[in-house]
Amino acid sequence: MKVPVYNLEGAESGEIELPKIFETPVRRDLIRRAVLALRTSRLQPKGTDPLAGLRTTAESWGVGHGVARVARIKGGSRAARVVQAVGGRRAHPPKVEKIIRERINRKEKRLALLSALAATASKMFVEGRGHVVGEKALPIVVVDDLEGLEKTRQVKELLEKLGVWGDVERAKKGKRVRSGKGKMRGRRYKVPKSLLIVVGEDKGIVKAARNLPGVDVASADVLNVEHLAPGGEPGRLAIYTVSALKKLEERLGGE
Repeated sequence: MKVPVYNLEGAESGEIELPKIFETPVRRDLIRRAVLALRTSRLQPKGTDPLAGLRTTAESWGVGHGVARVARIKGGSRAARVVQAVGGRRAHPPKVEKIIRERINRKEKRLALLSALAATASKMFVEGRGHVVGEKALPIVVVDDLEGLEKTRQVKELLEKLGVWGDVERAKKGKRVRSGKGKMRGRRYKVPKSLLIVVGEDKGIVKAARNLPGVDVASADVLNVEHLAPGGEPGRLAIYTVSALKKLEERLGGE
């Protein structure tokens, strides 16, 4: 399938044949598994000290005293060790050995990435995520000059010419205050995801685009399923540079 290549003026400057990886059938189940595996891989195991509440010389009095057979502090009758005692152990504390990471097979992970890539070329999936698509064919491919933009104003002007600036405004209007305790912990606001710009190499575009609401920039070398399908929902509105498509084909096409 051929798609047009746009220059920095938003005009067509040629055509390019999309790599075969964009023809992969979209598998929502695999995409969600891969996103879950990525998210849980960032979790840090946590647990209590195994000896918490047990560092005491308390012993049970045994039977025949008319009291419960719990461990009691020597020289008194106060209970220790047990769950119901002040300063005692916890009943079911969190443990570091708990399995909190969901794993995924290597081939399934690769297929999930291919599926997520293919979904970015489908207007049905992209519109299904709520993106403002416009009239252009998907995916949107731009010349490599995009990678060298260093000003946010330049990126904004390009997005306006490509007809996708409306999606950034949608993300800006959707910014809201997070519910719950996260407001106190450095993550006060939630911003909807907007455009994803996939580049072959960063020559200034990361800094230029990082202040735009919901916009992410990712290199083709480190592109993963969570970039392409945030929350496990495929169909993110994406812009690729020509060199990014070549790198993706080299990375995924020959495996």
